[in-house]
Amino acid sequence: MTARQGGRRGARRRTALAAVLLAATALTACSSSGTADGSGKGFVSGDGTITVLPATKRPDPVALAGTTLEGSDLDLTSLRGKVVVLNVWGSWCPPCRKEAPDLEQAYKDLQGSGVQFVGVNVNEQSASQAVAYQKKFGITYPSFADDGGKSLLALRGAVAANAIPSTLVLDTEGRIAVRISGPTTRTTLVDLVEDVVAGRDPQVA
Repeated sequence: MTARQGGRRGARRRTALAAVLLAATALTACSSSGTADGSGKGFVSGDGTITVLPATKRPDPVALAGTTLEGSDLDLTSLRGKVVVLNVWGSWCPPCRKEAPDLEQAYKDLQGSGVQFVGVNVNEQSASQAVAYQKKFGITYPSFADDGGKSLLALRGAVAANAIPSTLVLDTEGRIAVRISGPTTRTTLVDLVEDVVAGRDPQVA
């Protein structure tokens, strides 16, 4: 075998390896099974991991503004004074579809407490798919439309890119009190949010 032939085979092997790695990355994009995200903000990504931040250790308020799937402008700063549940989702994500009915029911359960739910649609192929998802699962709270990754960038350090869905519970000052990395349930979410509404540091069983 000549040096040139060996070089070509080596290049092919490297190309094949790169393709395998890319495929593996794609498969984990919705698995919520990532490891530490390296953000340095006290969060770890993982399947179903719940991270609670005491009031004295919460980061600066989340700054997020954009257009909803219905075409309205929305800025989280306008919701200060309310506890906000921020759910990051995509119609392409099986765990998102699984938790969607629980989220809507939790929203209804908590409406009397003045809690606002807001979705953040990400990595969507088309707005029509996201709208169809909302209709299918009867989602009645607003969602930011996919903005080409700007929302995820604004949430960096709080939401890992490979942990979709993720849910953040923001206190009345817009600071992150709870992060759920992966799908959640109605009961878990309601219990956590009620603690934040009451001004308590949430307890995780």
